[in-house]
Amino acid sequence: MEIIRPRTLSGFMELLPGKQIQFERMAEILRKTYASYGFAPLDTPIIEDAQILLAKGGGETEKQIYRFQKGDSDLALRFDLTVPLAKYVALHANELAFPFRRFQISKVYRGERAQRGRFREFYQADIDIIGDGKLDILNEAEIPAIIYKVFTGFGLKKFQIRVNNRKILNGFYAMNGLSEKSGDIMRTVDKLDKIGAEKVRVILMEDCGLTGDQADEILKFIAIRGTNAQVLAALEGYAGRNEMFDLGLSELKAVALNLAAFGVPEANFAVDLTIARGLDYYTGTVYETTLLDHPEIGSVCSGGRYDDLAGYYTERKLPGVGISIGLTRLFYVLDEQKLLNDALPTAPADALVLPMGGEPGPAIALAESLRCAGLRVMLYGEQKKFKQKMAYADKLGVPFAVLLGEDEIAAGKCSVKNMRTGEQITVTPAEAAAHIQNVLAANNGPVILEK
Repeated sequence: MEIIRPRTLSGFMELLPGKQIQFERMAEILRKTYASYGFAPLDTPIIEDAQILLAKGGGETEKQIYRFQKGDSDLALRFDLTVPLAKYVALHANELAFPFRRFQISKVYRGERAQRGRFREFYQADIDIIGDGKLDILNEAEIPAIIYKVFTGFGLKKFQIRVNNRKILNGFYAMNGLSEKSGDIMRTVDKLDKIGAEKVRVILMEDCGLTGDQADEILKFIAIRGTNAQVLAALEGYAGRNEMFDLGLSELKAVALNLAAFGVPEANFAVDLTIARGLDYYTGTVYETTLLDHPEIGSVCSGGRYDDLAGYYTERKLPGVGISIGLTRLFYVLDEQKLLNDALPTAPADALVLPMGGEPGPAIALAESLRCAGLRVMLYGEQKKFKQKMAYADKLGVPFAVLLGEDEIAAGKCSVKNMRTGEQITVTPAEAAAHIQNVLAANNGPVILEK
């Protein structure tokens, strides 16, 4: 039989056990944080009817989607978590309590060209708050608090949540007679960090058809800088000229003024008029989060307010606000930048019980007692020499090896070896569990270490 060379497709991440544990640690922080704000877990099908997924697609979406036939069915893999959410809420609207708060951490698929930091299969970690007809601005003010909790939970400190409001931008363009071109203008301005002001000015004039004065006025507006209070004060100078602008400004104030109550330091939050978000369905507050020491990474968490989540599936108005974290990409760049805390244990168990001969019953009982104390425990059942058993423990990276020989069994004790320091003690099973837990607790820390 010919041996097939094993290989992983380009654009698909496959991790070794240690890295997978680091990834799962980040995912667990996300789950716990989202749940602490009252978001319910949701899991939608990976495969949907292509008509459902492409209802608001077309263009680049249709080019990137994985689509296939199975019998008479036209099927596709989900390319994000928002469209399946829209279908879910439209389908179950009469059974849900609104506002409906859900989180989902799942894989999505995009058939784009695989490149550094961009994947064809990747995890997204989303939260959304969906209202029935209306959704209060307080929900938009809460989102930065959740972002802040997530990233500080990871161990990050040098990050900034940048916030704007699409109503402010739409109102500003209306003041200048540019409403019909506002979408193209915002998509262009959204590229400011990547290509710079001069290139944005050229695109505004050549592709969007603006005059030099109009382009300069836009660049002057989005260049307003300062503290949050200073930016909001500067925006007051434009108030009273457009109703939509005024509404957006009041909403932006509501978000900014609630920061302290939600526990978000101003150092981690900035009103930034360059933030527009490229997707057309955002209608109010928009968010982007960046790592201050790594601006080249771009936004690591983005989203915003939309007024009609499920318009393609129901006539019921379902406004919402949400954010998305590209977890696979974030993990990749953090690992690449050597920001993951490698001092944390990455073994699949806290302890490895090593029977040193005799019947397996006492070793099985010891492993069970340690598990009942809350530890993750492996039982080594192979009939090998002591040196080979210790080599296995060392390669696995377990923090502790628990040795059980005839002397320990007779004394009702076990020997606990710290694999990092080499220290070994002989104690009762209960004392062993407490000792291991104390050492693990002392060595605990954040999953990310900023330099």
